[in-house]
Amino acid sequence: METYDALLASITPAEGAAGREILDPATGKVVGIAPVHTLSDLEAAVAAAQAAQPGWAAAGHEARSKALLAAADAIERNAEELATLLSREQGKPLNGPNARFEVGACAAWLRAAATTPLEPETVVDDGETRATLHYRPIGVVGAIGPWNWPMMITVWQIAPALRMGNTVVVKPSGMTPLSVLALATVLNEELPADVLHVVSAGRDVGARLAEHPAIGKVMFTGSTAAGRAIIRSSADTVKRLTLELGGNDAGIVLPDADPAAIAEGLFWGAFINTGQTCAALKRLYVHEEIYEDVCAALAEYARNVPMGVGLDEANLLGPLQNRSQYEIVDRLVQAAKDSGARVLLGGDPDPDAAGHFYPTTLVADIDNDNPLVAEEQFGPALPIIKYATVDEAVAKANALDVGLGASVWSTDPAAAREVAARLEAGTVWINSHGAVDPRIPFGGHKQSGYGLEFGTEGLKHLGVPQVING
Repeated sequence: METYDALLASITPAEGAAGREILDPATGKVVGIAPVHTLSDLEAAVAAAQAAQPGWAAAGHEARSKALLAAADAIERNAEELATLLSREQGKPLNGPNARFEVGACAAWLRAAATTPLEPETVVDDGETRATLHYRPIGVVGAIGPWNWPMMITVWQIAPALRMGNTVVVKPSGMTPLSVLALATVLNEELPADVLHVVSAGRDVGARLAEHPAIGKVMFTGSTAAGRAIIRSSADTVKRLTLELGGNDAGIVLPDADPAAIAEGLFWGAFINTGQTCAALKRLYVHEEIYEDVCAALAEYARNVPMGVGLDEANLLGPLQNRSQYEIVDRLVQAAKDSGARVLLGGDPDPDAAGHFYPTTLVADIDNDNPLVAEEQFGPALPIIKYATVDEAVAKANALDVGLGASVWSTDPAAAREVAARLEAGTVWINSHGAVDPRIPFGGHKQSGYGLEFGTEGLKHLGVPQVING
């Protein structure tokens, strides 16, 4: 692609074909027209992917890795066009840990999937018995993605699937289909025909994808409720599943922490992508000895981070992606205000503003059972809860039925690791929150899902284990 307009035109439905307008959440203006695919389109995509899969598998790891590296190069050739479309459709700004960052991460994860080694494992070789463990392709993988990081999470799903010899059919969120369609268009410049398909459609098509007998595995990132539905839909065909579901991540600040030193990390742990991240910091527990100092330092940092239209190079926070999410955040903050909690910053959205902008909000002196604490807000509002003992903080952090991530903040790494080991979360970060690395496995605990992504373990989850004994 040479221009943004050419990229957008490549994914626009042909004249007379079904389509729907996608609006910019910052301005309300039309971004583009997304195709409206049908169950018949899904069947055609699955059939084509199924036909292409044996040849793609037979090509071998080296050839597949070469194709993925070329696809990463294609993303970088089109990086600015992809970032612009992502900013307009999702709402996230170009700069900071946002649109340009997300596009760059797509290239990085493709390269990581292409170059991570996965050799056969010798399980037993004692002179009498020899057993080796191998990972074979599953077949066709269904990938169902979210609207918060639509390009990056799609790559998290498709890159290891393709590397392992599977073909993929992607069903993007109806909120952000253009970004994923554009991403696939760029990737398919370098991938063989029919190994990657995107079907832009409604929930009926997603449900069919989850139950389709030709789909060997489903990868899903989204809400716990939707994950439960996928489990039910996949049961009759006993599909493999990787589910990265909702989170309500807790952070614990130990009494020895330096409030000024951790304020920036706390902020971006909570407010990356304007809080619209599954593994964002959503509940902050601070020891009573430094509670007021942490509140003051965090508020001072937060009030200086600009929010606005994503295409303005100065902004680092954007709107909520859709009105439904805006209303969830507004309801939860109002519940906190009604309870008498102390609003340190924000909490006062302009009802007449264009776009789904909710101001950066910090809420202190709030009970642990308040809805803003107990429910996942998925937006720019952070409750800060005071605690007296570490046992109390750990108990409160573990009280919910989700456990995607958590964090511990301290000047003593050994003490922080001791607390981390007590937390019920798939990943616990020390003095940071939410950072992911393509080399490091990532997955949820409790109702935040199961299965691992990234690194060697992530590749294994996109293969069928086979033991050769003899």
